[in-house]
Amino acid sequence: MIKLYDNGVYLLNGTEIIEDNNEAKAVLASKLGDGAITREVAAKNTIAYGILEAHNTSGNMEKLKIKFDKLASHDITFVGIIQTARASGLEEFPIPYILTNCHNSLCAVGGTINEDDHMFGLSCAKKYGGMYVPPHQAVIHQFAREVLAEGGNMILGSDSHTRYGALGTMAIGEGGPELVKQLLSKTYDINMPGVVGVYLTGKPRKGVGPQDIALAIIGAVFANGYVNNKVMEFVGDGIDNLSVDYRIGIDVMTTETTCLSSIWRTDDQVKDFYAIHGRVGDHKELAPKSVAYYDGMIYVDMSEIKPMIAMPFHPSNVYTIDELNANLYDILDEVEKKALVSLDNPNIKFTLKDKVKNGKLYVEQGVIAGCAGGGYENICDATDILAGKYIGSDEFSLSVYPASQPVYLELVKNGNIAKLMETGATVRSAFCGPCFGAGDVPANNAFSIRHTTRNFPNREGAKITNGQVASVALMDARSIAATAANKGYLTSAEDIDVNFTKPKYFYDSKIYDNRVYNGIGKPEKDAEIKFGPGIVDWPSMVELTDDILLKVVSEIHDPVTTTDELIPSGETSSYRSNPLGLAEFTLSRKDPAYVGRAKEVRAVEEVRRSNSCPMKENEEFNKAFSVIKAAYPDLKARETEIGSVIYAVKPGDGSAREQAASCQRVLGGLANIAREYATKRYRSNLINWGMIPFIFEEEIPFHKGDFIFVKDIKKAIAEKATEVKAYIVRDELVEFTLKIGEMTDDERDIIMKGCLINYYRG
Repeated sequence: MIKLYDNGVYLLNGTEIIEDNNEAKAVLASKLGDGAITREVAAKNTIAYGILEAHNTSGNMEKLKIKFDKLASHDITFVGIIQTARASGLEEFPIPYILTNCHNSLCAVGGTINEDDHMFGLSCAKKYGGMYVPPHQAVIHQFAREVLAEGGNMILGSDSHTRYGALGTMAIGEGGPELVKQLLSKTYDINMPGVVGVYLTGKPRKGVGPQDIALAIIGAVFANGYVNNKVMEFVGDGIDNLSVDYRIGIDVMTTETTCLSSIWRTDDQVKDFYAIHGRVGDHKELAPKSVAYYDGMIYVDMSEIKPMIAMPFHPSNVYTIDELNANLYDILDEVEKKALVSLDNPNIKFTLKDKVKNGKLYVEQGVIAGCAGGGYENICDATDILAGKYIGSDEFSLSVYPASQPVYLELVKNGNIAKLMETGATVRSAFCGPCFGAGDVPANNAFSIRHTTRNFPNREGAKITNGQVASVALMDARSIAATAANKGYLTSAEDIDVNFTKPKYFYDSKIYDNRVYNGIGKPEKDAEIKFGPGIVDWPSMVELTDDILLKVVSEIHDPVTTTDELIPSGETSSYRSNPLGLAEFTLSRKDPAYVGRAKEVRAVEEVRRSNSCPMKENEEFNKAFSVIKAAYPDLKARETEIGSVIYAVKPGDGSAREQAASCQRVLGGLANIAREYATKRYRSNLINWGMIPFIFEEEIPFHKGDFIFVKDIKKAIAEKATEVKAYIVRDELVEFTLKIGEMTDDERDIIMKGCLINYYRG
C-alpha cells in the first residue's frame, strides 16, 4: 500500500524511481550515458527547488531568505499580527494581505469581542491596503484556493493548514511573527529544506476519498519523522486519476505529517480549475525536470488503500475501517492504552468499549466541515450515499459545513442541500469551529467521526480538567455518510451500493464581488482603526541579561505535546486579542497549576525590573541566589533576569498559533527545554517571542520546582555557541549542558533584544 524508501531516490522522466544505493551510479550511467547527472545537480530539478529559488533573496540556496507573494490570516490571528506589526513600525501592507473571518465568526462567546475583532480587521484592511473577507463567506483555505493561489507562487499563512500545493502554490503555515516580518518587508529565513517525493500510482477504489489516502500517508510517516520540516512533492501517474478537489483533500492534510510545505505536479485539470474560477492566467504547468533527486520517496499505490479511520487522539493513529470492525475489542484496547498517555489524567476513565452495540461500533456524531471536509466533491459524494435514507432519531447527528458561500450556492442550485436536509442532516455556513472545539462540541463521553483535520484531546471542545471527555476519529466524508446511512453504526463507504453522480461545479464570483472588501494597493492613510475593549497591546518585554535564573514550573513527559495543550483552542479563541487575558488559559488542560507558578516567578522579575532587590521579596529565590552567589561572588541580582521554563519531551505539534509561545512569554517565560521540537514553526514562535529553545536529549537531571542558573547566556548566543553550561541550584551548583542549536543572526538578535517587537523598534 505504502512504501518508504530507505535512501534518497532519482526520478527519471517523472515515472522511473532509482534508489540512491551502491548500484545507482551504474544504473544512471546505463540510462543517461557517461554524462550521468550528479546528485547535487539533480536535487535542483525538483519543483520545490525551482519555486524556492525564485523567491529566495539571499543569493545562497543553502541559507534561504524568502519573500512571499501573499499573506493570509483569520480572525484569531490577524489582530495580534497587525498589533505586533504596528508596534514595530508598520505603515502599509507591502504585499497582498488577506484577512478572513472563519474561526470566531459565530460571535457567540465573549460579548462584543469577536465582532470587535472583525471590525478591527476591516478598518486595518482600509488603512493599510488589504483584503477583508466577512464572516461566513469562506474558510480561509477555501478562499485562498478560489481567489489567491497562483502556479509557482508562495503564500504564507498564520494557520498551520496553509496548503495549496495541489494548485501549484507552495504555501507554508507559520506563527504570526513570521507574517509580521513579511509585513515589515523582511524575509523568512530557513535552511534549504529537504524535499521528499510522494509517488502516487493507481486509482482510488470506489468509496475511498482523499481523507483515506491522506490518513494512510500520515500513519506511515508521522512517528518516524520521515518528512519532518521537509517539503512533500507529489508526482506520479496516479495524479492523473484524481480530480483537483480530490488532490486538495489529500494536500491539506500534509500538515499532519509535520512537513514544512507541499507542492504537486500540475496538469490540464488544474488549468481547468483556474478557468472555472475565472483565473486561467494564474495556472502554471509544473513538473520535475527529466532527472530529479529527492531526499526520500513515499510510494503510494492508491488502488490498495481502503477506507480509513484515525482513532483518538492523533491523526496518525490509523486503521482501516474494515480492520477495526473485524477486531473491535482488540483495537479498542490499543486505543485506550494510547489514550492514557494522551489524556494523562488518572481521574478520567476513558473507554470506547461502551460504544459497541450488537457487535458494532456506535457513533453519536458525524461532522463534514472545514478546509479538509467542506469541499464540493466531498459533499456531493456524501449526498449520493445518503440519497433516500435517513439518519434516524437517536443520538447520532450529522452536520455539514460547505467550505465557502460559492460552494454552498452551487449545492443549493443543484439540489444537494435539499437532499441532505431531507436525511435529517443540518447544513451550516462556512466555519472552522468543529475543527478546533468551537462548534458541534459532543456530549460527555460521546464519540464523533469527522472529516476535519485533527483529533487531539480537547480539540473537540471537551475539558478534561472539568471532568469532561469526548473523542474524535477522523474519517472521509464518504464513510461518514455511510455511517449516517446506517444511523450511526460505523460503516465503510465501500459497503454501500451507490451511484456517484459527480455533478459539474459552476463557480459564481458575485458573492465575493459584492461582499469582500478589496483595498490591496490602495491604503487609506487617514482611515481610523477601530479598537474594541478586548483588543489589548502587548506588555513590555526586556532585553536578555548576561546571566539568567530559571525556575522549572512545568514538566511534561508525554511523547508529543501539541499546541492545543500549550494553549487550548475553543472558547479561548475569544481572548486571542488580549495577551494577558489569553495567558490565563496557558496549559490549563495539561497542567492547571502552571499559570499560578509562572506568575509567582514573574512577580519576582517585576521587582527586579523596578530596580529593587528581587531576592529580598522571596525566600525561595533568595536561598537559590545565595548558592549561586557563593560560586559567583560578583553576580548582581538586579542584573540577572529571572524567568520560568517548561520542560516537554517534544512540544509544538499541531497548530501554528504563536500564542503557544507568547502566552508563556507574557507570564514571564524565558525558555523551553525539550529533547526536540515537533515543528519548525513552534521553535520559531519561541524565538520570535524572545524565548530560548534549549535542547537536552538525555533523561533530565532537574525537575519541576528546581532552579536552573545559566551563566553568560547572552555571550553564548551572541558568539553563536551551540551549547552552554547550566547549573541546577541545590545545596550547591550541579553542572549540566544545554544545547542552543542553530539560529540565524536575526534570530539571535531577536532573543537578545527580548522579542521581535523590541528587535524592530531598534
